[in-house]
Amino acid sequence: MTAPALEAQPGRRSEPVAAGDPRLGCVVLTYNRAAELLRTLEHLSGLPARPEILVVDNASTDGTQQQLRQWFPEVRCLRLKRNLGAAARNVGVRLCERPYVALCDDDTWWEAGSLRAAADLLDAHPRLAVVTARVLIGLERRIDPTCEAMARSPLPAPPGLPGAALLGFLAGASIVRRSALLAAGGFEPRFFLGGEEELLALDLVAAGWSLAYVEALTVHHHPSQQRDAAARRRLLLRNALWTAWLRRPISRALMQTAGLARRALEDAEARAALGEALRGLPWALRRRRVVPREVEQALRLLESEDEEPI
Repeated sequence: MTAPALEAQPGRRSEPVAAGDPRLGCVVLTYNRAAELLRTLEHLSGLPARPEILVVDNASTDGTQQQLRQWFPEVRCLRLKRNLGAAARNVGVRLCERPYVALCDDDTWWEAGSLRAAADLLDAHPRLAVVTARVLIGLERRIDPTCEAMARSPLPAPPGLPGAALLGFLAGASIVRRSALLAAGGFEPRFFLGGEEELLALDLVAAGWSLAYVEALTVHHHPSQQRDAAARRRLLLRNALWTAWLRRPISRALMQTAGLARRALEDAEARAALGEALRGLPWALRRRRVVPREVEQALRLLESEDEEPI
């Protein structure tokens, strides 16, 4: 059997792996992207920091398990019985008993040196829960526009914060303080995928944690071609509305609902998102917990900048 065609073809690992930085783990989320996953593991396995790597497989059916056993037998992998979406990261973080855990997707990996530098920042800033790195896209290494927006964040930063203050993060390009993520409850299972970071970020900040974008750190993202853009957009719209009902004052939640309703008049995906969100409204109201006033003020500051909330 030959290895899949990759930018860097993996070789079978049978030699002993050198001990790595005991602070660091990587949880890699995957679903039916075996070739992309192997490429990512090749990069992560070659990092000087040698983080503990745990793959959480969201019930793939494309032979992911067999490929992992052949090419990366030393990498721990948990195959779930069903696809949990982003909430599968919670499972991985619970199992990866390192204090700092990088949340990788199967098409993202950290640049050499960046993980250790991120761990040093988390060591130095005990109230820092999440560090998001600069994301370079594809072989051309284009900077992700979301990172450019993060770098311009107007939020006031706590004294000594090592980067721009955030109210959100990019899960596939972030490292988290494990204890903070677990105490906050992790990613909401009902959201599945799409904008799932916002709710967790609000809960972390409401609990007194900080989030930072640090441009000196680098993550590479080679986007998979296996994407359903329409479904992702629908989930993003639905989850943004659920987040508003779960954490924002009634006035803002109603405003966001009205905005999506206006879009739904001419947009089929917005209509579907609104329908799903309204069916989940009783659940959201039962779980409603409005953020502290200072967090709401920070959200409004971001919205006044006429940018997507970050």
